Amino acid sequence: MTDTTAVIIEKRGQALWITINRPEKRNALNGEVIAGIARGYRDAHDDKDVRIIVLTGAGEFCAGADLQNSGAAFAIDHSKPNVDYADLLRLSQNATKPAIARVGGVCMAGGMGLLCMTDMAVAADHVIFGLPEVKVGVFPMQVLSLLQSIAPSRLVNEWALTGEPFDAKAALAAGLLNYIVPTAELDAKVDWLIGRIVDKSPTAIRRGKYAMRAIASMSFDESIAYTESQIALLAMTEDAKEGLKAFSEKRKPVWTGK
Repeated sequence: MTDTTAVIIEKRGQALWITINRPEKRNALNGEVIAGIARGYRDAHDDKDVRIIVLTGAGEFCAGADLQNSGAAFAIDHSKPNVDYADLLRLSQNATKPAIARVGGVCMAGGMGLLCMTDMAVAADHVIFGLPEVKVGVFPMQVLSLLQSIAPSRLVNEWALTGEPFDAKAALAAGLLNYIVPTAELDAKVDWLIGRIVDKSPTAIRRGKYAMRAIASMSFDESIAYTESQIALLAMTEDAKEGLKAFSEKRKPVWTGK
């Protein structure tokens, strides 16, 4: 386990948990938090025994950028072509291991970007969500890069332009969440979802996530041509051969991840 001031990284079985650990700041984002989450993603991909990433917060999920020092949250080093938060979103989208957001408390602004960078999300039914940036004179620019492909455009427009919060039921209906549960059942639901993933083929999931990312901006003709070649390649892997053999033998497959 790696325990720092801002982020805790911990292996629990086949899952790597990344926990934002600034409860006194409602887990607001700063440079240390962003670096810690990125480190967790890299650790997960370097560890062959890790099958899934869980992103969460101690108490709240994430209230967005740390506004304690006025202007510092949006300051940019103009000598660098990329912004650290944007690089974190890029890292998440290029990941080939799935990620679940465990949302136990408020999820606002940049926290919405963290939510959107995961593949699945489970939230407590009391959680409040929102894009309040317009209330402080800015806009959820980088968050929109992911949010617009998840939620209906009319809702995204309303959230971003009004800055008003919305509840977990609205988030579920908009497609931001897979499940909402009472707070006492949150960990059990996350564990249940983890269990439904880690018994599947690591190779299929890895190549499948890569393909989903690749076809996201393709036309249908480009996508169907790409995916028909990908299924042929996937069928040649050891996991695919084992899966088909196990099916015919009526037994559980033994995955090698190759």
